[in-house]
Amino acid sequence: MSKQLVGPLTPVGMDDCRVPLVNEPLNAGQAERLAPSFKALGDPIRLRLLSLIASHQGGEACVCDLTDGFDVSAPTISHHLKVLREIGLVTSERRGTWVYYRAEQSALDLLSTVLSVPQGVNV
Repeated sequence: MSKQLVGPLTPVGMDDCRVPLVNEPLNAGQAERLAPSFKALGDPIRLRLLSLIASHQGGEACVCDLTDGFDVSAPTISHHLKVLREIGLVTSERRGTWVYYRAEQSALDLLSTVLSVPQGVNV
């Protein structure tokens, strides 16, 4: 897999990935399509940003509300938000001078399904 993130993670073309990996092994194609999203979440700043956005009141967060909790520059935060947006984990909408971010529920549902362990399954 290249160092560049590919994507976005969209429900279209991902139906065959909606199986918990404890039920059956991923094939090469499924792994190739899912890996960029997990790679994006492998960065602690991006993981925290996604968590802040997803848990924010109203389900969306202004970029102005996201930068205070990090010891990195605003351009670095913007870069990480761009990666999350390009991979399909968040969407954004410009309102005046601010950009608002919302977690993409279908993408989170897909990744949750892949990592889920159904009741009664021992791993």
